[in-house]
Amino acid sequence: MIKKTLAFALVSFISSLSLANVDTIKSNLSKQHPKLNIENIQATDMKGIYSGSMDGQVVYLGEDAQHILVGSMYRLSDQKNLTQDLVLKQNSIDWKKLPLQDAVKSVRGNGKRQIAIFSDPNCPYCKQLEAELSKLNDVTIYTFIYPIKTQSIAVSKQVFCEKDPALAWSNLISKGIQPSSKKTCANPVERNLSLGKSLGLTGTPAIIFSNGFKVMGSHPAQEIEQMWKELGL
Repeated sequence: MIKKTLAFALVSFISSLSLANVDTIKSNLSKQHPKLNIENIQATDMKGIYSGSMDGQVVYLGEDAQHILVGSMYRLSDQKNLTQDLVLKQNSIDWKKLPLQDAVKSVRGNGKRQIAIFSDPNCPYCKQLEAELSKLNDVTIYTFIYPIKTQSIAVSKQVFCEKDPALAWSNLISKGIQPSSKKTCANPVERNLSLGKSLGLTGTPAIIFSNGFKVMGSHPAQEIEQMWKELGL
């Protein structure tokens, strides 16, 4: 019983020490660099080095908060890329919680691979991404129409009043052809806006892979294929 109590006390002490070190870094950052926004600060396998996220990338820093390192950290014992694990963890959502029924669905080839896109019809980068998506094969694309631009809301809702919303969306985002229907109908636009905000999406486009990994911005089809490969999807 005494051994168990001592063991529990030791674990508690180590945990509190680790927390104290993280708090020290946060305190040093706020005092010395108040405009620097580094989140998700935590201990790493390397003593005295802590990881954090800044502008969507993993960074490393010491307790004095005087230096920042950007790059990959590998564990030599098994050559594991620890930075890659952090990137996946910090930029992932639960795919199973996405309400795919609220997305415009498009299937190419066997549709085996899946991605979700958050897109605004008046976003130039979204239009660039759409052109790249058209080059992909054997994929199911779920597009959550996400009109963060005020002028995009009305036309986004009209897409769902068309007989073929997928075709209407493709014509709108790729060719600038407005939906012909002027009637009002049930649509998921407001739900999509709430969903995007809950996921922290302040811009478009966003790409979410079927393992939950999220990347922002337009990417060439070749890069998307490479990401599929690296993610094992």
